[in-house]
Amino acid sequence: MPQNAPQFPLLSRIDCPADLRGLARAELPQVARELREFMIQTLSESGGHFAAGLGTVELTLALHYVYQTPVDRIVWDVGHQAYPHKILTGRREQLATIRKAGGLAPFPKREESEYDTFGVGHSSTSVSAALGMALANRRLGGDRRVAAVIGDGAMTAGMAFEALNHAGSTKADMLVILNDNDMSISENVGALSNYFSRVLSSRLYGGFREGSKKALEMVPPLRELVRKSEEHFKGMVAPATLFEELGLNYVGPVDGHDVDTLVETLANLRERPGPQFLHIVTRKGKGYGPAELDPITWHGPGKFDPAAGKLAPKKPAGPSYSQVFGQWACDLAAQDERLVCITPAMREGSGLVEFHKRFPDRYYDVGIAEQHSVTVAAGLACEGIKPVVAIYSTFLQRAYDQAIHDVAVQNLPVLFAIDRAGPVGGDGATHAGSFDISFLRCLPNMAVLAPSDENECRQMLYTSYQHEGPAAVRYPRGQGPGVNIEQEMQALPWGKAREVRQRKAQGGKKGIAILSFGALLDRAREAAEELDAALWDMRFVKPLDLDTVEAVAARHEGIVTIEDNTVLGGAGSGVLEALSEMNITIPTLVIGLPDQYLGHGSRDDVLEEAGLTSEAIKARIERWWNEQDKTGSGKRLVS
Repeated sequence: MPQNAPQFPLLSRIDCPADLRGLARAELPQVARELREFMIQTLSESGGHFAAGLGTVELTLALHYVYQTPVDRIVWDVGHQAYPHKILTGRREQLATIRKAGGLAPFPKREESEYDTFGVGHSSTSVSAALGMALANRRLGGDRRVAAVIGDGAMTAGMAFEALNHAGSTKADMLVILNDNDMSISENVGALSNYFSRVLSSRLYGGFREGSKKALEMVPPLRELVRKSEEHFKGMVAPATLFEELGLNYVGPVDGHDVDTLVETLANLRERPGPQFLHIVTRKGKGYGPAELDPITWHGPGKFDPAAGKLAPKKPAGPSYSQVFGQWACDLAAQDERLVCITPAMREGSGLVEFHKRFPDRYYDVGIAEQHSVTVAAGLACEGIKPVVAIYSTFLQRAYDQAIHDVAVQNLPVLFAIDRAGPVGGDGATHAGSFDISFLRCLPNMAVLAPSDENECRQMLYTSYQHEGPAAVRYPRGQGPGVNIEQEMQALPWGKAREVRQRKAQGGKKGIAILSFGALLDRAREAAEELDAALWDMRFVKPLDLDTVEAVAARHEGIVTIEDNTVLGGAGSGVLEALSEMNITIPTLVIGLPDQYLGHGSRDDVLEEAGLTSEAIKARIERWWNEQDKTGSGKRLVS
C-alpha cells in the first residue's frame, strides 16, 4: 500500500489533525496533492467511494487546519466525501479496508473515531445535527465551534431548509458550508468572487456590519435602506438573498480548491457570532481526469487501473434486480402510456437510465426529497396516472408518513419498486433494507410482495401494477439466482403461494414445512433438501396466503419461516398471527435478521453474520426441531 514517506513526505507525518496544524500554511497545497494521490492509489486497489472525496480534499484540510478538532465539531452530510477526513484523523493505514467486513465504516461513525461527531449515511441531516450541537454548546457554556458540510444535492431535501430556518431564528454560533459541485456555476468562481468572499467574512466587515446595526437601531427607515443595499451588493456577486432571509450571513462563492482562500475565509468565519453560511464551489473527481469527466461512473467504481483510467473488468453475470426492474418499466411503458416513474435522485441505482432516455416526459427525478416523491405520486394517481416510485428500502423509511397518510389511507394505486431490500453489503447499517416488511405490512390497503428470483420480480411488478390499490415489490441488491426471465408479462394469482418442494417421506402427518419469503429461497431450498422438508415460496407477504398456511399446518408437525427482514413484525410474525387467528397450535420457528444493526461487508458477509447461510439455516432448524420433544419418536431430524 502507498503509505510511506518517500512518496508522501508530508502526509505520512499526519496521524491526527494536530499534526496537520503543526505544518506551515504554505505547505498545505503539497499536502493536498499527496492526499489526493494517496486516495487514487489506495482506492484503485481496494475500491470505495471515490469522486466525491477527491472533490473535498482542500476543504477537509482547511477545516481541520482552522478548527480545533476534535473539540470543535465538524458534521459531514451523507459521508461519501469524508474519505479525506478519515485519512487525516488517524485512519490512513486502514483506508484500504473501507466497506469491507471488519474494516473502516463507509461513512462517519461515532464508534469509530472521536473525530466522527455524528453518524451519517442518509443525506440532509448535517445542518440539524450541527444546530443541535451548537445549541448544546450554548446551554453548557462551552466555547467550541461547529461546522456542517452539506452538498448541493442534499440541499434539495426539505429537512435541510427546515434546519436553516430554525438556525436563523436561534442565532446559534455555527457555520454551514454548502459544497456546490454543479459545474454550471463555476464561472462565478475566480479572483473577484474570492476577493468579495474574503471581505464579507473579515473581522473588519463584520465589525462594521454589527456596529452599523446598533447605530441605526434608532433610525428604522435608514436601517432598512442599508440592509437592502447590503443585500443588493451581495446579490451582484452571489445568490445570497435566500440565506440572508433565513437569518444566515452568506459568504461566497469561494473556490473550494483554493486551500489558501479557504483557510483565510474559515478563520474569519470561525470567530463570527451567529449562523454563518459559506458557499464553496468544487469539482467532483478533482485531480483525476476520468472522474472529473464522468463523476457518476466514478462515484464508487470498485478497483481500477489509475494510470489507464479504466475500471477493472467485471465477471459476466446475469441482470441485477435493478436492471430487471428497469427493463420491466421500459417494456410496460411502451404498452401503457399511463405509466410514469418517479425517483428521489436514484436514477442509476434504481435502474432507470434507459427509461429516462426512452421516456423523458414520463420520468421524474425529484432530487433528494423522498417525502415529496411519494406525495407527488399520490397526486398523479388521483388524476388517473399510474405512478411507480423507484426507491431504496432505506430511503422509503424517510417517507413513511407519506406512504401512510397520502397513499394508503386514500387507497391510491401507487406501486413502490423497493430496491436494496435486506442486507446491502458495503454500505452497512444505514443503508440496509431490514425493516420494510415490518413497517409496510401493518398498513391497511397496502400489498407487499417479495420475489424469490428475477422472473418472479418481473411478474410481480406487472401483477402489482394491475392492482387497484397501493402495492410494494421488495427485491435485493445485486444479481439473483440466474433463472430465465420470461418476456411475456403475466399476472400471478393474487395472494397465492407456490409449492417448491414436497417431502420425499410420504404418508401421515410428518416433518416440517419451510415457508420462504423473498430472496433467500435458494438457501431455504438447500436446507430443505438436506432435511427433507417441504418448501413453499410464499410470494405474498400481504395478503398472506391463509389457505396455504392452514393446509401446511394440517399436514406437518412444524413450520419454519425464512425472510431477509427483521424477525420483529416481519413475514414470520404474520404467519404466527394467522395461526393464532385460526386457533392452530403448531411449533413454529421464525428465521430472519436479528434484532440488531448488522455490520458492513459483502452481502454474503452480512448474511453470514445474521446466520442466514444455507448451512446456518439447516443447523438452526435441526437444533430447534430436536429440542421440541427429545423423548418423542419420529420427530428427530436426521443430520
